[in-house]
Parts: sequence; C-alpha cells; structure tokens
Amino acid sequence: QVQLVESGGGLVQAGGSLRLSCVVSGRVASINAINWYRQTPGKQRELVAGITSGGSTNYADSVKGRFTISRDNAENTGYLQMNNLKPEDTGVYYCNANVRVLLRSSHYWGQGTQVTVSS
Repeated sequence: QVQLVESGGGLVQAGGSLRLSCVVSGRVASINAINWYRQTPGKQRELVAGITSGGSTNYADSVKGRFTISRDNAENTGYLQMNNLKPEDTGVYYCNANVRVLLRSSHYWGQGTQVTVSS
C-alpha cells in the first residue's frame, strides 16, 4: 500500500556532495517523521538524520554541520543533502517514514541507495 523509493546515491570523492531523495507513494493520508539511516558492513544500521512533520530535525553527531535533512510535504518527499562527504560516510542509505494510512500509522522502509566516498 505504501512504497518508499530512494535515489541520488553514487560514487563521489571526499569533500564532494550528494543529495538523496525519498519519494513516498501509495495510499498515504499523512507522513509523520522521515528518517535516514545508513548501514555499513559489520555494523548496525544507524540513524543519520530525522525530521518531524513539523520540521524539527535531529542529526547524528558524526554528520552535524555537513548533512541537512528536509522534506516537501506537498510532494511526499524527503531529502538528505550531504556535503563535505568523508570516506566513513560510505554505506547503504535507507529512508524510513512513519506513514498514516486511513487511521493507522506504520513504519515503512525503502530499498536503500549506495553511497561510496573515495579518499
């Protein structure tokens, strides 16, 4: 009923930038929080950034000052602008959204998009 599709990943040199997008589609009544996670081999999936429906944001310490999360409520889309990328930012980035369908809210995940930062 609800699909999340990420895009914007790729290969970039250290110091470069990428912008990830997460489009939420389906029987969406409203979207509460949108979060971006990343996963690297051998590590647990970690929260990178989150944004509430009201626009409040939070970031992992490792990305503060470099990443910016935003959303376009009219387009049901979330974004993650990543600047000054570092090799340690390499990983698969996943979008997670808390979506209300009719009267029920649930968390949904996208398929992930690979980000690779070369040194």
